[in-house]
Amino acid sequence: MSLVSVLLLTSCASKKDLVSCQEENKSLSEKLQESREDLAGKNARITALEDQQRGLQQALAAAEAKYTKLQESLDKSLTNASQNNISIEKLVDQINESNQYIRHLVEVKSKSDSLNLVLSNNLTRSLSKEELKEVDVQVLKGVVYISLADNMLYESGTYKINKRASETLSKIAKIIKDYKDYDVLIEGNTDNVPIKRENIRNNWDLSCLRASSVVQALQEDYGVDPKRLTAGGRGEYNPLQPNTTEVGKQRNRRTQIIITPKLDEFMELIGQAPEEK
Repeated sequence: MSLVSVLLLTSCASKKDLVSCQEENKSLSEKLQESREDLAGKNARITALEDQQRGLQQALAAAEAKYTKLQESLDKSLTNASQNNISIEKLVDQINESNQYIRHLVEVKSKSDSLNLVLSNNLTRSLSKEELKEVDVQVLKGVVYISLADNMLYESGTYKINKRASETLSKIAKIIKDYKDYDVLIEGNTDNVPIKRENIRNNWDLSCLRASSVVQALQEDYGVDPKRLTAGGRGEYNPLQPNTTEVGKQRNRRTQIIITPKLDEFMELIGQAPEEK
């Protein structure tokens, strides 16, 4: 084979290899491009997933914060409910205590009213018909009032007790001594006619002196414990009727013996009231 032929054959082979290499290179280039595009797509997908993950984490954090807030609100509500239950229980206890105290007061008042009625009846029965014309006995609001006309008790225009009053005062004193748990207020009252005599400046003096005379008679003549007695005067300022008629003036000139439960026992009863909480 000639040299020329050899060269021609070699040249043909090289061209074929070159074409083949070129085609293979093109194929590889296309694959590389595809790989790059695929990689870019995957990177974009990864970025999107990362963004989505961050969004989910933010949403989770917000949900956890909301849950914490709701839990705190629930705990607070439960605490308040518990405190309210305690307050309601305390209120119920206070109401029960108050109801017991009210029932106790009602029982005491009923007992006091009954005793006062018995006292009043005993006193009324002990007085004669003549005495009842000048002595008025009433029970008002749990208190016994014995009203005596001044003309049956005192010498006219004075505070000196007359002899006619002795029997009536002795009967009243006996009732007072029988009811040892009662205090006694002696209260003098006058009409509005001015008076001025030796040792008597006005109706204030007269009413007080008359009450004092009855107190001393009950103590000294009939043995009533003076610790249970109080003397007071109201002058002309506590009238039963207007002082415009003689009958009205006569009704207003009176001495009242007021019999009440002992004040210290009443205050002790008040002290038993339930305390406010």
